[in-house]
Amino acid sequence: MLESQLISHLLLTAIQLLTGLFVNAIIVVVHGTGLLKHRKMIPLEALVSCLAMSRICLELAIFYLNLAVFNLIDIRQFVGKFVILSFVNELGLWFATWLSVFYCIKIARIAHPLFLWLKLKISKLVPWLILGSLLHASSTCVFHSKQPWIFSEDLLGFSSQNATAESEDIATLRFTLLFAELSLPSLIFLISALLLLFSLGRHTWQMRNTAAGPCPRARVRSLLSIFAFLVLYLCHYLMVLLLFSQVFKLTSLRFLFCISLVGSCHSGHSIILILGNPKLKQNAEKFLLHRKCRQ
Repeated sequence: MLESQLISHLLLTAIQLLTGLFVNAIIVVVHGTGLLKHRKMIPLEALVSCLAMSRICLELAIFYLNLAVFNLIDIRQFVGKFVILSFVNELGLWFATWLSVFYCIKIARIAHPLFLWLKLKISKLVPWLILGSLLHASSTCVFHSKQPWIFSEDLLGFSSQNATAESEDIATLRFTLLFAELSLPSLIFLISALLLLFSLGRHTWQMRNTAAGPCPRARVRSLLSIFAFLVLYLCHYLMVLLLFSQVFKLTSLRFLFCISLVGSCHSGHSIILILGNPKLKQNAEKFLLHRKCRQ
């Protein structure tokens, strides 16, 4: 890679890291401050805070991976860290999935006894969903650490020429395993997001001639927000699968693009969460205005 390309990508990587840390830190600090003041946190804020903390960890892991790709640190040392990267990534996927499920159950209008029961119980289930996600991601992490072939050196293209066929078999098995692990939360997310989009879209269509003012615009904004969440989630899911499938050569522009896109998807959705929440938006504006006044 040319030196100019290296510098440009490092600069973009640093900007991406700072943006991701900033937007997710706002979420954690605002909700954490509310917890200290009121000695309690509503379930939605707890879920969003956990999602933001997992994204902070993932942004740091992506930055560390970029340093390894550019040989600024020994890339072979990063192989053992892939277990941690996988843990943070899977945890973030589960938290995002439960956030979509929470929105779907609370907002969607579906006249089904099970759905109505979940609407009453979902807030109490959130702590258990968070705990279950932590236990699931932790057990998966332990399994990966006990099976070194999953994140071995050939994942980064260091397999010897004498073991090409064996490496191809391992790569196929690894991709199948990781695909199965990531497909469950993604399938749940997809179902809940599509149900919510369908419900909001149908309600907006029914109310198009009977309501005026800010309500229709609010529903349209909600539709766009959920649709953006769906696109960013699926984009992140596909990029992770491409990275683990070893389709792209390490240090290639396509590989670097996939890494950057994964981090950008998380930052993009965190920005959407801030803009859609008056309290988060107000605190973000206060911080930016304070920084501007100090300058």
